[in-house]
Amino acid sequence: MIANDFRMMMLLDWLTNDCLLSVSACVPASNDASFRRYFRVLVDDKSFIAMDAPPEKEDVATFLRIGTLFKQASINTPNIFNVNFEDGFILLEDFGTQWLLDVLHSQAIATSFYQQALHALLPQQTSPLLLNADLPLYSEAVLRQEMFLFEHWFMEQLLDINLPGEMWRSVQQCLVISAQEQPVVCVHRDYHSRNLMVLPQKQLGILDFQDAVLGPITYDMVSLLRDCYIDWPTEMVESWLNADYERLLALKIVQCDFAQFKYWFDLMGMQRHLKAVGIFARLHLRDDKSQYLSAIPRTLGYLRQVSATYPFLAFFEQFLEEIVLPRCYSVIAGA
Repeated sequence: MIANDFRMMMLLDWLTNDCLLSVSACVPASNDASFRRYFRVLVDDKSFIAMDAPPEKEDVATFLRIGTLFKQASINTPNIFNVNFEDGFILLEDFGTQWLLDVLHSQAIATSFYQQALHALLPQQTSPLLLNADLPLYSEAVLRQEMFLFEHWFMEQLLDINLPGEMWRSVQQCLVISAQEQPVVCVHRDYHSRNLMVLPQKQLGILDFQDAVLGPITYDMVSLLRDCYIDWPTEMVESWLNADYERLLALKIVQCDFAQFKYWFDLMGMQRHLKAVGIFARLHLRDDKSQYLSAIPRTLGYLRQVSATYPFLAFFEQFLEEIVLPRCYSVIAGA
């Protein structure tokens, strides 16, 4: 136990006196990018996960609601055993220690797991329960608020660069329009290799679902296939995407051609990656979590790749290459 960790002591007291567990060990289980903390709790020969979500920072009621909805929709999320709303504690099923990221050693392995992960999105995309659950909408205001993270935390605060106003407004408008013309489904919102766990029998367990919204169909796909923590050759990503597109087309979840679907995917990725770069910079500057800086170059690479694909984004690609990247590498090297 961390010395003078008052919330840790509260958590142990809750586990012992309210959950009636004979705790033999309670150790950190993951380093989360939010204000939540996770601990692995050992009780005899069983293992649980205890979430510490400070009420002034996190909302356990939303976590419980979304977790329950996902379970009801047959999505493989951890069972929830006990909740302390007042203090912000939840006792969860332990999905183990093997992230999907840990096993992606080859393209063949990745193909198998990505096919499974994309198929696991189908309940989110088709479940009437989720589509009618009054989830928040991925509105234009939210899309723009997320892109502001790039402008404020990464460009201004980390790099000390001002974005050219006309260029930035044009980029944002293109991304908003593309996002809003897509079919609307339930979006996990952080569906990537560090939120998917490899369980016994090679099944996938899904974590970090509490921010689910109703939004663009390509969002979770691009989170997975253009992951900020691992990248794959362009032709592999397009092959995986095309296979999933064909499945969605057969199920009549989408009714466009692949070129349109790929366009949505590309621009949705830009919006997500702008947000992610801003969050990584904020984690470094505000929260003293500098390990996320290492993911910025890969994420900027995705932005350059998509910008170079579409002529109307060529000016943004040039700006990234000539202004942003040199400054970024310098700042990260000195961090």
